[in-house]
Amino acid sequence: MVQNVENVKHTFQTITPPFRADQVGSLLRPERVKHARLQKAAGKITADQLREIENEEIIRIVQKQKEVGLQAVTDGELRRAWWHFDFLENLDGVEGYDSENGLQFHGKTTKAHSVKVTGKIDFTNHPMLDDYKFLHSITGDSIAKMTIPSPNMLFFRGKIAKEVYHDQEEFLHDLTIAYQKAIQAFYDAGCRYLQLDDTSWSSFFSEDGVRKILEKGQNPKQLQQFAARAINESIVNRPDDMKITMHICRGNFRSTWKESGGYDAVSEILFDGLNVDGLFLEFDDNRSGGFEPLRYVKRPDLQIILGLITSKFGELENPGDIKRRIDEASKFVNLNQLGLSPQCGFASTEEGNILTEEQQWNKLRHVIEIAHDVWK
Repeated sequence: MVQNVENVKHTFQTITPPFRADQVGSLLRPERVKHARLQKAAGKITADQLREIENEEIIRIVQKQKEVGLQAVTDGELRRAWWHFDFLENLDGVEGYDSENGLQFHGKTTKAHSVKVTGKIDFTNHPMLDDYKFLHSITGDSIAKMTIPSPNMLFFRGKIAKEVYHDQEEFLHDLTIAYQKAIQAFYDAGCRYLQLDDTSWSSFFSEDGVRKILEKGQNPKQLQQFAARAINESIVNRPDDMKITMHICRGNFRSTWKESGGYDAVSEILFDGLNVDGLFLEFDDNRSGGFEPLRYVKRPDLQIILGLITSKFGELENPGDIKRRIDEASKFVNLNQLGLSPQCGFASTEEGNILTEEQQWNKLRHVIEIAHDVWK
């Protein structure tokens, strides 16, 4: 049934995340942080001095997020070089290394870096716990949102030593146990809003992506089930008052992209097979397909955050166009289960997308203003 934005009873403010107006998490690295990183690499400042600069800039951007009007604030991932590798290589049994080639995006290539599994995977003394604790200490009345890569990213991006893990089931067992420990540790540190970032699902979106899976001798359907199990088994023990969402990404590097295609091929498992509390979905351009796959959303408590505002460029979208697209999506999912956000973060890597910091804040204001008009 059509849920027109003008005649459905709804409210802008929600008590628990995800929120009507939300964000994916990463923010452009301030020039001061970039410069300090180079100084640290050159031995001109210490790790403690770098961290103090990061602290000061995180305090500044948290205050800016509050001023913009976001209910959930992040540390912008300012301490990270990558959205995923920094977390993964600090798991027990995982190491970062300089790979032969960078990741290929549409017209651009990242730095050559990756991760490899060299021992049994576990989560014990992870440095991002302290990163979260600092964020939590400065958020005040706002909700501190922590972002980490999905467990699938280690399987899809990591090089796994066969002498360590002989089969996928053994690997999955240790990986999900490590994530269960991580989730509990972040909860104990005060985290009540955790987001898993995941690009693995986009491998199934296009014929080219499926072809690459088949060329590796893998079964796409079995791989989808494996990816769903990795999520569900990782979050199975989360406390009742902790919300866990997942952002499904098609790649985001220097305003470029990696994968194309709609959600059709995995719509049933994504929208009716994952036990997360919310999904952040990219819908900012034609590469993302239509809203029809949302018909598989069966749970009334599953929140769908529509990534209709692009983080790749600074120009602001026409508000009327965005409202019409929200109205279109509400034909498949009740408007009260929908929210609005940028389609991705602004800096999945430390290089960041090609827009200014002021344009970034304008984008987030744009999200909030449009969402307020729709869910007023």
